[in-house]
Amino acid sequence: MVVLQPDPFLSELTSMYERSTEKGSVWVTMKRSSMKCQARLNKMETKGEAVELRCLVRATDGKKNISTSLSAKEYLKFQASYATVLKAHMHALKKRERKDRKKPAEAEKIPEKAPKKQKKASSKKSSGSKS
Repeated sequence: MVVLQPDPFLSELTSMYERSTEKGSVWVTMKRSSMKCQARLNKMETKGEAVELRCLVRATDGKKNISTSLSAKEYLKFQASYATVLKAHMHALKKRERKDRKKPAEAEKIPEKAPKKQKKASSKKSSGSKS
């Protein structure tokens, strides 16, 4: 996996979206990470050192994997740029197939039929105790 700076990551992400317009998908994941192994984190906690948590962003199109790591200061700028990239490539999405909403509307247009008559209850007596 290639770890890039935020700006090259966004440009590479844009090219991934462009390659997948006709066919394919792009998966982007974000998660909190310290970019250190667990043993080192435990040592830092026992010494009382502050652990800087970062945001790890990964993207793949099934063929190529890219990633970047963002600090809290870089995150807001990255998020705005990332939103711009997403909005620019939303046209490649397929429209969601919805159920016909005409069916309930057509049901209102059809005159209601007379309600069916209920069958009369049978005149059998219950087999309970007689007084």
